[in-house]
Amino acid sequence: MTNFTLKVTRLGFRVLQAISPDLAGRAAFRLFCRTPSPRPKGEKAKAAHAAGAARLAGAERFVLRLAGGAKAHAYRLNGGAIGQRKRYLVTHGWGSSAVYMTDLVSMLAATGAEVVALDFPGHGHAGGRFLHMGLAVEAIAAAGERFGAFDAAIGHSFGGAALMVSAGGLIPDAAPVTGERLVLIGAPSEMAWLFTDFGRMIGLLHPAQAVLENEVHRVTARRLGDFDASNTAGSIGRPILVIHAEDDKEVSAAHARRYGAAGNRVRLFWANGFGHRRIIGAPPVLGVIAAFLDGGVDEDAYESIKKDAEIIPFFDLPVRRAAL
Repeated sequence: MTNFTLKVTRLGFRVLQAISPDLAGRAAFRLFCRTPSPRPKGEKAKAAHAAGAARLAGAERFVLRLAGGAKAHAYRLNGGAIGQRKRYLVTHGWGSSAVYMTDLVSMLAATGAEVVALDFPGHGHAGGRFLHMGLAVEAIAAAGERFGAFDAAIGHSFGGAALMVSAGGLIPDAAPVTGERLVLIGAPSEMAWLFTDFGRMIGLLHPAQAVLENEVHRVTARRLGDFDASNTAGSIGRPILVIHAEDDKEVSAAHARRYGAAGNRVRLFWANGFGHRRIIGAPPVLGVIAAFLDGGVDEDAYESIKKDAEIIPFFDLPVRRAAL
């Protein structure tokens, strides 16, 4: 929000919650779930969007219909009956879309795998301007129903958190994401901090803040505190690669450390210097993802990746370790 918009918003909520904290909390939830315009802003964003759209020009496109009239959108590369191959799912972050994930998508497709890249509701070609975690997990489930079981899933930021919520089966009636392996890039480990920061930003008092947070339970049948993906990471029994940059200004590195402490099947890979967005397409990051999806990474390749990216590992990736 601009300073002027924020001042007007704070004034509006000051008046509304004086009249009805319940109405103020519900209105705050609608605002919280409102997604940014899908139109890129600025020359760099426009160039990145155009380049990504060109890369996906030949992909198959699908509409995934969700409960309540919401829609997700999916791109598929290497689709059709072309023999035995792996199938990967890719999910994007808040305010992003599949077109910004094309470095990753192209790398995965180059292995010969079938790759499905989602646009969540309110993003990309999905249409609308509304998204919450429940809808994101429904979109992931709809992708599994439409395309079949995935061998692995890779998500950035909000998309990584949605994969963990899905894998943990936290949303009733939404089938958990399949896949032997999960990759989380710059992903938050829990959501309470977002609601706290948002409420503080728009000036909510405690009664309206409580209503805002209770709206999560109304739309997902789960309390806000249930969405702690670091607990899920230790219980789902799958190998998880967590990639994060300590210079990430949007999602604190503390989230990555929480994941890293969740169990011995979680591997944390520091990609320092790539921030929150450049990390998605950084060549060393793509290299370690490819190695992880292939079953591990040999020691020489891992050392090369660390050297090229100046990456500091928290837990070393396994050298073809059977446990993963």
